[in-house]
Amino acid sequence: MERSQSDTCVIGAGPAGLAVARALAERNLPYTHLERHSGPGGIWDIDNPGSPMYESAHFISSKTLSGFGGFPMPDHFADYPPHRQILSYLTSFADAYGLTERIEFGTAVENVAKNADGTWTVTTSDGGQSVHGQVVVCTGSQWHPNIPELPGRFSGEVRHTVGYRGAEELRGKRVLVVGAGNSGCDIACDAARSADHAVISMRRGYWFIPKHLFGRPVDTIAAGGPKLPMWLEQRLFGALLRILNGDPTRLGLQKPDHRLFETHPAVNSMLIHHLQHGDITARPGIADTAGRTVRFTDGSSDEFDLILLATGYVHKVPVAQKYFGDEQHPDLYLSSFSREHHGLFGVGFIETNSGAYQLFDAQAQLIAGYLDDARQGLRNAERFAQMIRADRPDLSGGLTFVDSPRHVGYVDGGAVVKYLRKVARDMGWRTEGQPPPVRSPRHAEAAA
Repeated sequence: MERSQSDTCVIGAGPAGLAVARALAERNLPYTHLERHSGPGGIWDIDNPGSPMYESAHFISSKTLSGFGGFPMPDHFADYPPHRQILSYLTSFADAYGLTERIEFGTAVENVAKNADGTWTVTTSDGGQSVHGQVVVCTGSQWHPNIPELPGRFSGEVRHTVGYRGAEELRGKRVLVVGAGNSGCDIACDAARSADHAVISMRRGYWFIPKHLFGRPVDTIAAGGPKLPMWLEQRLFGALLRILNGDPTRLGLQKPDHRLFETHPAVNSMLIHHLQHGDITARPGIADTAGRTVRFTDGSSDEFDLILLATGYVHKVPVAQKYFGDEQHPDLYLSSFSREHHGLFGVGFIETNSGAYQLFDAQAQLIAGYLDDARQGLRNAERFAQMIRADRPDLSGGLTFVDSPRHVGYVDGGAVVKYLRKVARDMGWRTEGQPPPVRSPRHAEAAA
């Protein structure tokens, strides 16, 4: 199949890919949209092969702050929507903006290759090829599990949570969940309710942020409050968490070895509850294994049938890894623009402490604004191209993130949004999409 060389190829129809498609469509920029699955939604479709979704999964940012610009989540959604509501939101978003009919479903991309003239050849799994002026890779960051090697020899079952679907898998088993990210905490709570015996192992102490404070989603309180210096926000909110949660060591948890917000936030109200009720036990890191026995670094040991590794993901980009470089964190300007390869972009690979969709939207709008100016031959485009190569802003927001593989390239959500808005303002571009001209029947029904 042949494409115009001014065409942009968008790979993936998850949240990031949909945000990019809308931004391009709003400016009447030609694009081709490829998706290997049979529908939009990416990881939020639990039936999408390879998705890490599980039945108890919910958003960790609230509906109020999580929707794409111009298309808020319906009022009747839960404060923290479950995965099926998120999928319905993404599907209605794609419908409302006329994106669905432009997606080529069932089309898996095998490879992206840069041509001598600066264009890009996209090869699909059926052997088809097309040439494009630009490629935006939106294949997501939670498909390729990070699987650490366990010390010793464990004779029970060991698997990563990427294949976990629901609590029924844990019934009648002694279960150890390794890792205290948000999915690890969720699955540990499933184990607390369903397994014969449940333990969560974490190498360090964490701050556990409740999902609600004073009856409101916690992120709406933070967003609506006064803007404080980060050191003061850490001190005040940290003190409040100590009052709410008490001494973590009383529950077998370790004290945090970092200040608040210096790791990816663990937004979970139920793990503390289950620890307080003895439904699950907290242990430090694993020192050794032998047979069904796991020995922990505090000298304690326990017997398990199943070890679930909630140890995160690596940001592999198999279709274009040689152009994206580091699998843990691709070096992209503003987490979107390839510094080395003109015409190559990525959305969905940002690691931050805030809701993702508004960031995806802002990144998509910047890409589209840049491509639109480049199409018109405006000097803005060349000025921005120079920024891509040279500008390395500090997006830490005054935080010193912990030294771990996940936090390589980690950025503060507030700092990113502020800088994206500054760049967009300087260039005369917007940072969020517009409302659809006519609400789709599906979204109207969902919002009723």
